[in-house]
This record gives sequence, C-alpha cells and structure tokens, in this order.
Amino acid sequence: MNKAFDVVALGEAMVEFNQTRPTEAQYLQGFGGDTSNAVIAAARAGARTAYLTRLGDDIFGHALLQLWCIEGVDTSGVDAAPDEPTGIYFVTHDGNGHAFTYRRAGSAASRMTPQWLEAGRANAILQQTSFLHVSGISMAISQSACASVLGAMRIARAAGAQVAFDSNLRLKLWPARAARAAMAQAVALSDIFLPSLEDMTALCGLDDPGQVLDWGHAHGARSIALKLGAEGALVSDGSERRHLAGHAVAQVDATGAGDCFCGNLLARMAAGDAIFEAARYANAASALAVQGYGAVAPLPRPQGVRAIL
Repeated sequence: MNKAFDVVALGEAMVEFNQTRPTEAQYLQGFGGDTSNAVIAAARAGARTAYLTRLGDDIFGHALLQLWCIEGVDTSGVDAAPDEPTGIYFVTHDGNGHAFTYRRAGSAASRMTPQWLEAGRANAILQQTSFLHVSGISMAISQSACASVLGAMRIARAAGAQVAFDSNLRLKLWPARAARAAMAQAVALSDIFLPSLEDMTALCGLDDPGQVLDWGHAHGARSIALKLGAEGALVSDGSERRHLAGHAVAQVDATGAGDCFCGNLLARMAAGDAIFEAARYANAASALAVQGYGAVAPLPRPQGVRAIL
C-alpha cells in the first residue's frame, strides 16, 4: 500500500545552545533533539517526513515549528501546550569531547501520553508511514513518554511500517536498570536497531561489536546498524555482517552525527536500498555532519554525500 510518508519520527525536540570556543562562554543557537535531527536529515535526503511531538506555545516552540516548515517536515502531528515549556539544552566542549546540559524538566514533550498519541492526528500519521523512528532518549524523559514511544511502535507495526530504534542512552535521565528493561521492550518491537558501542557498553557491559549484534538479534531486532563513530559502522541483516570503514575528516563537532546516520539510513531504505547500501550512504553523511557546529546546520544534502562517496 502506498503510504503518505516515508519516515515519521516521534520524540522531543529542543532548542540548542552550542559552545563554539572551549575556553569561552560563547554559544551558537541552533536546534536539537535526536529524533528531530534524524527526521530533518531524512527530509534533506529526499524522504517525505513528519514529526510527532508536543511543544510549548513559546518562542522556542515557534522557532522549532518554523524550522520544520523550512525543512519540509510535516507538523500536523505537533501539538502546542500554552502552559508547558519547550526544552532547551547546552553543548560544551573540552579535550574529552562534548557534554550536554539539559533544561527540560516538565517540558511539553515529556508530558506526552498514550492517550494523546491515540486520540489525535498522530495516530493517523502513524498509519501512513513506511518507517517510524524512535529513541531511548524519548523513552527516558518520563514514564508517560516511554509508554507513548512503545505505543507508537505497536501502532506503526500493526499498520505495516518498519520500526527503527536508536538506543541513545542517557543515564542522567534514568537508572540503568529501568533503561535496560525499557530498551529490551523497544528492541523486541524493532525491525532496525541502531545502537552505538558506547551505549551498549554502558547498558549491558558489551564492548565487542559482534556481541552487540548477537544481543540485538537475540532480543528481536531483524537488522542492526551499530554506530562506531570514527570507525564507521558494523551492519547486519540477520544473515550477513559487513563493516563499513569510517571516513577520514576533520571533526569540529560530533553533536547529532548519530542522528544524521539514522535519518539518512531510513531515507535510503525508504527509497529502496538494502540496509548495507543505505548504511554506506549514512556513514558518509555522518562524516560530513561532524565538520560543522550544531546538530542541524551541518546535516548534508545528497550532492554532498554523493561527492564523498
């Protein structure tokens, strides 16, 4: 059946303040939120996209709506709450990499519920997508958001969509035990599992890429693309495994690189690529994304990705 959307994502979008000089308090205002980044990446790759979330009816929420409009992401499944804030976060940089500081407690997105999901426009959009993308961060921001993510996965699968789950573990948001239990449920509902090695080491103590693939398949994922940062990705379709080497680039800011990978992979799969070909494209796209500041601004267009390939 022909669907109205190629890729739909659900989660929390936020306004980003990214430190541009490690020794100075200078910040570049941008946008973030892992699933929002991914769906914008998919839109830039040519996919028909929509985003599902709740925003505050405030200046930051209005800015996000404008961003999605510019990027061609459908917002008919976005609700604005007049008395709840839109989340913001800060990215700081030092010799050890980048760190995140969040101001999202009580945000509109954290108050999403399964009832909101099922009763509104979001439900209809989930019925009309080929791929749904969700993440561990969206599950961690509140119990009701976790239930909403799992509910969206079930709705989309029942309607014939493929479901992608990015682990995106943030132990500052929830205890490891709760994260392991919830993510096991999510992986069982996933067609495509998109973890990072760092996440799986913290979550399960696994530091061998092959063991991560074994774990993901044992928990129900049909396909897995393990993100390895500068080392590229290890991809499995359940019967074959391939390592895709990373691209040698000058890294400026890795914020959102994994989200870029996810969005581009799903866009290419929606266009008909097998997961190995889609991951090769996504691997190149994420190498381009780390060469600029912020999660959204450096997300590449197809011509740039084709050039690096």
